[in-house]
Amino acid sequence: MAALAPPVAAVRLAVRRALTGLADDGPVLVACSGGADSLALAAATAFVAPRLGRRAGLVTVDHALQAGSDRRAADVAAWAAAAGFTPAEAVRVEVAGRPGGPEAAAREARYQALAEAARRHGAAALLTGHTRDDQAETVLLALARGAGPRGLAGMPSRRDLAGVPLLRPLLDVSREETRKACTALGHSPWEDPHNVDPSYARARVRADVLPALVRALGPAVLDNLARTARLVAADTAALDELAAVALSQAAGGRDPAGGLAVPALTGLAPAVRTRVLHAWARELGAAPAALSHRHVAALDALVTDWRGQGPTHLPGGVRVVRRAGRLTVADPVGG
Repeated sequence: MAALAPPVAAVRLAVRRALTGLADDGPVLVACSGGADSLALAAATAFVAPRLGRRAGLVTVDHALQAGSDRRAADVAAWAAAAGFTPAEAVRVEVAGRPGGPEAAAREARYQALAEAARRHGAAALLTGHTRDDQAETVLLALARGAGPRGLAGMPSRRDLAGVPLLRPLLDVSREETRKACTALGHSPWEDPHNVDPSYARARVRADVLPALVRALGPAVLDNLARTARLVAADTAALDELAAVALSQAAGGRDPAGGLAVPALTGLAPAVRTRVLHAWARELGAAPAALSHRHVAALDALVTDWRGQGPTHLPGGVRVVRRAGRLTVADPVGG
């Protein structure tokens, strides 16, 4: 018997670790574009899932942004069906008209379609093929944007997507390993032209920035960036737990929409207080994508730099004022 290629073994082990202990007994769905990362993930899941007593399905999303994208999606779905995935389906999405740039709009459309597919098939989890290299790129992009700890924490290995666990088993696996795994298994990955299109920031980081860092600092820089994300994510989770408790206390155990007591906020460490205000703003209806550091800083000024200033305006038309020692939602204009 031929020895198992180490990259194939590495991807299979990562998938086994991710799937072990899933509570729900439904199928696991792989999101697969046909690229090396997701194709290696799909092949590993097709091998591992049945051995854990699970059914594996696959969904590929056609963004309809490139000529022939429908044929590519159909080919991926056909390959999946032949490989034993049930379901094996291609889903077309509409990207135009969504907010944000083209990358953000495509991502929103893709995850919406994946969440709908996962619910439709009663999936226990949805798997994506993000690798260690993707994580390193995410951290660098967050640094360039001046993101806080939440951005530097990168992509979590597990998060909730509309009630379905979204798993990223390959965050400790390199992109090169997924390519070698595909080669060892005789698969021919699709090369997405967007991945080398310099009009996209991530493509520029992938083609220019990361290789320059590797040349200057050595290949360990990729592992170090990914490890930084894990360490920051752990700290962020701990601070979020503290903030959740502090939010409840500042609200006096009532619905936070009723306002927060300023004295309960002033004694908090800044890292906790700003998280409380960020979470509170979201509960008031501020869209997370539109809620920026500037909005949270303005709320914080109502607590720490009170000079009788007027209301703070949050995304979604919410206005917050300080009144009688509390932060409260202002009455609607003209109300």
